Amino acid sequence: MRLALIHIVQETNDFNPVPTTLADFEAFGLYEGAEIARQFGEIGQIGGHYKAVAESRLSVETIPIIRAWSVAGGRITRAAFDFFQDKIRTGLADAGPIEGLVLQLHGAAAAEGIDDVEGEQAELCRSILGPDVPILLGLDHHANITRKIMANCTAIVGHRTQPHDVFDTGKIGTALLLRILVEKRRPVMAWRKIPLLSHQEQFLTSKGPMKRWFDRARELEVDERVLQASNYPMQPWLDVAEGGWSTIVVTDGDQVLAETLADELADLAWSMRDDFQVREAVSVDEAVRKADAAERGMVVLSDTGDTVFGGSAGDSNLILEAILRLGIGSRALIPLISPQAVATLVAAGEGARVTLPLGGDAAPAFFTPLEVTGTVRRIGGGPVPLIYNHQNEVDMGRVVVFDVGPVTLLISELRGVAGNVPGVYEAFGVNLADYKMAVLKTASNFQYFAPISSQVIRADTRGPGQSDVFTLPWARIPRPVYPLETISDWRAHSTQPGAGTS
Repeated sequence: MRLALIHIVQETNDFNPVPTTLADFEAFGLYEGAEIARQFGEIGQIGGHYKAVAESRLSVETIPIIRAWSVAGGRITRAAFDFFQDKIRTGLADAGPIEGLVLQLHGAAAAEGIDDVEGEQAELCRSILGPDVPILLGLDHHANITRKIMANCTAIVGHRTQPHDVFDTGKIGTALLLRILVEKRRPVMAWRKIPLLSHQEQFLTSKGPMKRWFDRARELEVDERVLQASNYPMQPWLDVAEGGWSTIVVTDGDQVLAETLADELADLAWSMRDDFQVREAVSVDEAVRKADAAERGMVVLSDTGDTVFGGSAGDSNLILEAILRLGIGSRALIPLISPQAVATLVAAGEGARVTLPLGGDAAPAFFTPLEVTGTVRRIGGGPVPLIYNHQNEVDMGRVVVFDVGPVTLLISELRGVAGNVPGVYEAFGVNLADYKMAVLKTASNFQYFAPISSQVIRADTRGPGQSDVFTLPWARIPRPVYPLETISDWRAHSTQPGAGTS
């Protein structure tokens, strides 16, 4: 049995004006052919695929075509989009006859002039493979489900947790594809589009309304007729023509059951729509004071509005400004992404005392440069080894460790993983034990700091990833959408309300 494997992943934040280029993918490594298995055969979503194959004990040949991953960011350039379309086209043509395709995408990628990148990619695969080769699509659960995605895939699976277990998604996806091919399962799908948005603060699946919604999907899968039930609370900063939350149910040949359960999951989400809007973040000043007063560190300060893992540009200086203005004495770590600042500091050299503006150079609609004076402690660069669920290393570009009062800034040219993974600091000689606070550019991916942190405080910062969805400059998302407008009946405003209702 021959299965082709394609992995192309990026999450788009439409309020980040900095485009995602091919160089952003190259920073995490672009791989083709056999090198994919050598690099990722045991980790990430690709590792999950190979694990499912091994556990099946079937004779399966995997033909890996391309692996491309970038941290979230602004819209993908048209040149990068076209590059991947060409790689898909030539890769599938060169692969020869296959029995199935494992297609691992994100689901919330947009490009210049293209709202639905994954729909275009799935449609291209289907046009090459024809109607009979099954396409198993694995998605991030913050995906935006579209008509084109649904029309061109045989079955769809999504992440089952936040933080994401991407290995799990790869494993369950390939296991399902093998069941379709070997056990002759007959997948049919039903989906619902829910006119709903929510900020990121209730996205963790370990608690609250998201746990209840995702737990119910797992309960539905106990029925052997249900091949997969997946929920998709679309990430909050994708401004596209088919935007909104979704749910998908895949059953073994039972369309009526799929429709019934898709309705149930959609209704459950809608019943909790106000619970998803509950805010936990506190003002920047309060967050900083609470962290400073904490009995012990490491205190994680979540810079919610500048979430690099949610596609922000990483140029917020709001927490830095508050620490300096309030005269906070506790030592703090703050990442900043600024090619301009890096160039200035590299030119000055290690040990130099430098005054320069920091922040606001990528997303000036949200941040104003802050003039600071500090000392260049260290200059470095090159691949950084990581303990990270997507891969083992990342290129951050040139990196400068810059001390400003009680704050140590890790300033990088490339987004990489910002400072969200401790190994980035350690690679440049920073001893985390010397610090009480660490600002993370994420609103939910605190797991990498969990072993060394005492608590998490969310700061209600503005920015391209802010929790305040009301004041973002929405232009394309279908309206009305809750909570931007008050809606009582989701079906009345849904583009996919279900069988017999449209």
